[in-house]
Amino acid sequence: MPGDNRAVLYDPSKVRVLVVDDEPSIVKFLEFGLRREGYAVDTAEDGVEAIAKARESMPHVCILDVMMPGPDGFEVCRMLKGMGNVAVILLTARDAIDDRVKGLVGGADDYVVKPFSFEELLARIHARVRNQFPSLLKQQEVGPFVIDDARKEVSFRGETLKLSSTEYELLRYLLQNHGLVLSKAQILDHVWGYDFNGQDNIVEVYISALREKLGDRDRTLIRTLRGQGYRVDLP
Repeated sequence: MPGDNRAVLYDPSKVRVLVVDDEPSIVKFLEFGLRREGYAVDTAEDGVEAIAKARESMPHVCILDVMMPGPDGFEVCRMLKGMGNVAVILLTARDAIDDRVKGLVGGADDYVVKPFSFEELLARIHARVRNQFPSLLKQQEVGPFVIDDARKEVSFRGETLKLSSTEYELLRYLLQNHGLVLSKAQILDHVWGYDFNGQDNIVEVYISALREKLGDRDRTLIRTLRGQGYRVDLP
């Protein structure tokens, strides 16, 4: 998504991370660091153990070494992806470009090159949780907006907007897809539901109401693309 200005807030204790590496020192380092950050961490030292533990309690994120005895990281990644929604971050050697390409083509979501900084790994975990597990988010920062799902509120430049429940759902949908053109049909299906039998001009009515509350009189924030739909452009 272009111009990704989002940061996320979530409870790390609700995120299950599986660390898989045949080097005990790396496993201990990552386990200690991630537990200190509040994550629920499980570990494995080979592919067989990794799959067994994943079946017990499916992790949200798997930090997975490529080079391991038995099933290697590529095979473990394929098996994990077949089990459900899990974000796989591969650990690769600095000069193993082919491995990175093979991993991404094979279904991995990201990779980190050894040696790596713990801060970089955390940033990549944040990105994967944000993109693949939005239900875990408490708040999302989208440019000058803050979406608070717990309170069903949206703040704009520090001020909480007074929104109806439908206005909240519509603005949330637009913001989470900022930079993308959303058709009226897409908006109706997502906000009003597939069984909505009303007029599609209701979208125009609610867009107009949002623009009024945002002070978007020149329509530079919520843009209308004639014949296509609407797009949020962040300042």
